[in-house]
Amino acid sequence: MAKRSKKGHRSQAKLQGYVVVTFAEDLEQAREYKTLLEVNDVAAIINEQQEQSLGTKEIAVMVPEDFLDEAHVIIESQHAYDDFYDFTVENEEDGDDDFDDELFEEDF
Repeated sequence: MAKRSKKGHRSQAKLQGYVVVTFAEDLEQAREYKTLLEVNDVAAIINEQQEQSLGTKEIAVMVPEDFLDEAHVIIESQHAYDDFYDFTVENEEDGDDDFDDELFEEDF
């Protein structure tokens, strides 16, 4: 009879009850998602799996199933905030400073 790896069994037990909330592009992004969720009182773990067909890694951010909806809202809210911030920064860089210039013009 073949022995089962205790390490593999422990990692499967650790994932019991957890579901994927999102996939990250890289480990840094996965850590950012994990931190964001934990700051909002949602437990999160990162699960890296080797994808067989392409030889790439798949990085999943996982949360307890009971917190899946809340985790989606937290992540989507952060995306909306980031999009708003990017929009604001882009407008400032486009040279829309003409509004302020008119306030300080003096006619001599």
